Amino acid sequence: MIDNQIISTVIVHLFTALLQLVFWRKTVTQRVLSIAGALTGFLFALNLFNNVSEGTILTMNAANWEAPFGIVFVADMLSSTMVLLTSVAALAVSIFSATGVGRARMLYGYFPIFHFLVMGLNGAFLTGDIFNLYVWFEVVIIASFVLLTLGGRKAQLEGAVKYMAMNILASTFFLTGIGLLYGITGTLNMADLSLKIPQVENQSIVNLTAMFFLIGFGIKAAVFPLYFWLPSSYHTPPSAVAATFGGLLTKVGIYALFRVFTLVFVPDEFVKTLFLVIGILTVLTGAFGAVIKNNVRRMFSYLIVCHIGFIIGGLGLYTKVALLGAVFYLIHDMIVKTNLFLIAGLIRQLRGTMNMSKLGGLYAHYPKISLLIAVVLFSLAGIPPLSGFWPKIYLIEAAFSGNNYGFVVTIIIGSFVTLYTIAKLWSEVFWKNASADLVVVDNFQPLKPFKKLLLLLPIGILGAATLYIGLNAEMVIQVADRISTEMLDTGPYIRAVLGK
Repeated sequence: MIDNQIISTVIVHLFTALLQLVFWRKTVTQRVLSIAGALTGFLFALNLFNNVSEGTILTMNAANWEAPFGIVFVADMLSSTMVLLTSVAALAVSIFSATGVGRARMLYGYFPIFHFLVMGLNGAFLTGDIFNLYVWFEVVIIASFVLLTLGGRKAQLEGAVKYMAMNILASTFFLTGIGLLYGITGTLNMADLSLKIPQVENQSIVNLTAMFFLIGFGIKAAVFPLYFWLPSSYHTPPSAVAATFGGLLTKVGIYALFRVFTLVFVPDEFVKTLFLVIGILTVLTGAFGAVIKNNVRRMFSYLIVCHIGFIIGGLGLYTKVALLGAVFYLIHDMIVKTNLFLIAGLIRQLRGTMNMSKLGGLYAHYPKISLLIAVVLFSLAGIPPLSGFWPKIYLIEAAFSGNNYGFVVTIIIGSFVTLYTIAKLWSEVFWKNASADLVVVDNFQPLKPFKKLLLLLPIGILGAATLYIGLNAEMVIQVADRISTEMLDTGPYIRAVLGK
């Protein structure tokens, strides 16, 4: 079904960013516009999700050029879910940024760049053309690089250099793969590629092309052994920026892997095994990296890597149950990881540092805030019946069914290491008493009540979303089940785009 509302979530962030450029020096106006734009984007995303959930895949042909000759935007269950989750996270980050980002960074264009970034993410999720996906990726990379360097501190610039170098490498592999695809098929429409790839006589070239996409998207998703740029860069920017990165940027790489390796390159046994091995190694390296970290945000950065491995392993198993578990974990992870970095920013406001050895006593001073944070941490660790628990059940079930006991052991190890790091964080930051000789810097108490609300409200919104996902798991399972069905049966997607 053709529906022009598909790109509404892209347009609203574009106009929000452009309008904020008009008020470049008026930071209060920019804050109001940012929250209003993010809220409007969320409402459009919710409407899109509701329309798609009725059972229809929506399409829109840019400039009325019919597919596969023109650029097409497609809203199926996967893309509309990703847009909705991105909009929820963007709204929370926008509210947090109103107080959590300094005025100096706002004057350098923080809010317009943030909305350009969200625009790029939504465009990447909705496009049905693989070259257009590359274009949206570049929008995301440019915007994220600017956000990463705002403020110009040495640590930021070092992290930005690593981030940009690896993303240039990823884009090179991505663009090379696109060139090979066009050379062997004569099309870049993903639905059309799904039909033409099996007809290519030389499947060796097809397999080589698939590896270019695996490496390009693997770098963006921070999988083993291409993950090292993430812990080196995500701890350097302000917490609002880190929350956007941690919750959303690596997920666009995972989305691309899901889309391309279910629609264009249906994996054979070798590729499935490769994904499974990468998933296992990603879990283990991320988990043991988190264990040895004493900085809150560095620990969270390694946990991002660890939990990406769960999702990649589910893609490697490539069964309906495994894909359901992987999608469910992706839904949970986008909300929780965004919230973790907002919590890290709040901890910095409360104590002026994120070094766990210099923290302590937060529960005694802020019991209500600590309990709110505990809900998020328990969800991250997968304590039943919270959101991190359910997808692991499906992943373990799928691994047992396929006799992939190594992945079962890996999930258990990753889960216990996550639980250990969360227990360590709670003990060091919240439970233990602050040492008598520690100079406590509390940047939270002097804030006015409204500014305190702007810091706590987004954490509460995302915490409530996490609780909703966990306590209403049946609803999320239905969404993930439909997504996994559409991944394995691409016929409806192809018919919606090409009309055949």
